[in-house]
Amino acid sequence: MSTPLTLTTSHQSDGTPVLTATGEVDMSNAADFAAALTRAVEAACGQLTVNLTALEYLDSAGLAVLFPHVERIHLIASPLLAPVLTIAGLADLMTVTPA
Repeated sequence: MSTPLTLTTSHQSDGTPVLTATGEVDMSNAADFAAALTRAVEAACGQLTVNLTALEYLDSAGLAVLFPHVERIHLIASPLLAPVLTIAGLADLMTVTPA
């Protein structure tokens, strides 16, 4: 059974906006992830931090959502997810910080 996707927004102590994804991103909910990411990027004055440390699963549909925003987002990824981001090429296009 898959873990539902939860998306929350907050701010770091320096004011940087953060979108946190919890659960799983797959083709069934990638559109929701894309919509939330687009809204958060548009609302951010500069960089947006996307915290993926609580994701249990991210498939190719979820990865595809990240590519259009590579110039505006900074990812925080768990050790489990970091190799997937590297293989997909995202780590070469944006800053990915390990958790």
